[in-house]
Amino acid sequence: MHKLSKLAGALLLGALVSLPAVAQKAPAGGAVATVNGVAIPQSIANAFVAEQEAQGAPDTPELKNAVREELIRRELLVQEAKKLGLDKKPDVAAQADLARQAIFIRAFVQDYVKKNPISDEQLKAAYDRMKGQMGNTEYKVRHILVEKEDDAKLIIVNLKKGAKFDELAKQSKDPGSRDKGGDLGWSSTASYVKPFADAVVGLAKGKYTEVPVKTDFGYHVILVEDSRPLTPPTFEQIKPQLTQRMQQDQLQKLIVELRNKAKIQ
Repeated sequence: MHKLSKLAGALLLGALVSLPAVAQKAPAGGAVATVNGVAIPQSIANAFVAEQEAQGAPDTPELKNAVREELIRRELLVQEAKKLGLDKKPDVAAQADLARQAIFIRAFVQDYVKKNPISDEQLKAAYDRMKGQMGNTEYKVRHILVEKEDDAKLIIVNLKKGAKFDELAKQSKDPGSRDKGGDLGWSSTASYVKPFADAVVGLAKGKYTEVPVKTDFGYHVILVEDSRPLTPPTFEQIKPQLTQRMQQDQLQKLIVELRNKAKIQ
C-alpha cells in the first residue's frame, strides 16, 4: 500500500495530461470508479495508463491501481472546485480551454507526422546540405559584442595596447559568453551569421579583427584562438535531430498555408 500511495502521489504531481471528470451515468465500456455518483470512464483510465507507458512506466497491475487512485483523487478535487464555483471563473475557464486546445493540437500533430513521414532520401539530402554548410574546419572563437561602433573601435585600441581579451569581454552585451571571457567554444562557421562567419574565416590563429564586424546584434570584436579539421557527425548520429527539424519545418509550412487560406479579421 505504501508503494501504491507513493506512485499515485507521483502521478498527481508529475502527469502531463489533465483528464476531466465526466458523466453522471456509467459510460459505455464501464467505469473505473464512481465518486459521489460521478462515473469515471474506463477509457479515461486507459488513456492515462497509455500516457504513463509513453513516459517509460511498465504496464503492471500496480500502475493500473495507481492510476485508478489518481483519478479518484482528481475527481474529488474537481468536485470541491465546482462546489466553490471555480469552474465558472473566467480565468479558470480560459485555462481549461487552453489545455483542451493543447490536447487537440498534439493529437493533430501526431496524426500529421504519421501521415507525412520524412523519407530517408529527404533526410540524406538535408544531411549533405548540412555538411556542405559546415565546411571542413571548426574554430575556437571569442568575441566581444557592443552596441556602438565607437565602443568596438576603442576595444580594438585597447587590445593593441596589450589589454587582455577576456578582461575586455566583461563589457560585452552577450550574456552567454560575457562571463567566460567572450568564449564561444568550438564551432563551424555555419553556426554564425554571415558577416561574423566571414570574419572568422579571414582570421589566422591568435588574431582578432582590427575593424568592428557589424551584424544585426551590434558590433563585434572577434578573436580566433585556434582551428582544427572538422569531423561532422555521421548520418545515423544526426538522423533523429534532422527528422525532428524537418517535421517542424513541415508543420510550419502547413501553418503558413492554413493562415493564408483562413479568413482572419
